Amino acid sequence: MNNKEDNSRNLYDYKNILVTGGAGFIGSELTRQLVQYGFHVIVIDNLINGKKEDLKAPIDNGADLIIADIRDEAEIDKLTKQAEVVFHLACLGVRHSIHDPLENHDVNATATLKLLDASRRNGVKRFIYISSSEVYGTAKWVPMTEEHPTMPNTVYGASKLAGECYTRAFFETYDYPTTVIRPFNTYGPNCHHEGDSGEVIPKFLLRTLAGLPMIIFGDGKQTRDFTYVTDTARGIIECGLHKKTIGQTINIGSDQEISINQLATSVSEMIEGTTQIIHELPRPGDVLRLYADTTKAVQMVGFKPIIKFMEGLQKLKNWYVSTGISPQEFLKSEIVKNWETLQKQ
Repeated sequence: MNNKEDNSRNLYDYKNILVTGGAGFIGSELTRQLVQYGFHVIVIDNLINGKKEDLKAPIDNGADLIIADIRDEAEIDKLTKQAEVVFHLACLGVRHSIHDPLENHDVNATATLKLLDASRRNGVKRFIYISSSEVYGTAKWVPMTEEHPTMPNTVYGASKLAGECYTRAFFETYDYPTTVIRPFNTYGPNCHHEGDSGEVIPKFLLRTLAGLPMIIFGDGKQTRDFTYVTDTARGIIECGLHKKTIGQTINIGSDQEISINQLATSVSEMIEGTTQIIHELPRPGDVLRLYADTTKAVQMVGFKPIIKFMEGLQKLKNWYVSTGISPQEFLKSEIVKNWETLQKQ
């Protein structure tokens, strides 16, 4: 962790931390790092998208997993009585919101408000809400500061923005110590290729490794700011637990903008195979440009990403190989047009 000596007085003010969605992709890495720092971590996750096996190391080292839905108000009331800090990551994703907008709002917005109320009522000392760059919609300028207009393209982005607004309202109305963190696109081990959670980097890598074409929706000129998962989780901890960030909204990104066409070229070059690229019609509600300005995170807590983009791609490829599972086996759970599914993943 950067500036550990300076941050330690903030980090170790707490012992018991509740992580909602802590068996998910970012949540499991966040939990692993928190346990390494010596915190006692309680994870609540319904395991719809999260996986218990991704928490093996944290559980072996003292973390507790409660299998329950974030909408279970009795469980939330009980768990917030045990926690000093809440990191709130539990949510349903972008593609899910396209085929089930009402449930998406219920989980991402309504459950956040109820969690805030329970946390404040039960004496939780810090509440860190993990939002999304999707709240911005397509960039009107880059890099995008935290003051960039928020005009989300999807119900997911809108529901995450609603959660942000509730979180900031609790700070303004009740002087409750909250922080909003906006990670941009994250990738790395345990990232989702499957179902309506599937993301572009794991899909591209697995398809190329399997000798299948990469599928780009639209012209591929849309851009993203991809951050390796260990950096994202570290940024959440550094920004979430520092005293300076109470009441603040903070971006976490990689300081690099990459188009989907560039991503496809990078994957093809790294795997050194002949790769076909197919362009399909654009996805509904797709954001065209995202690129984070992370000046605030740098100035407030000294956060800077460590893993460079190509290094991260290689790490993820190596991780897939290390699992012993073939790309073809992984891809059995892929849904290509995953915003169309009506299945509960």
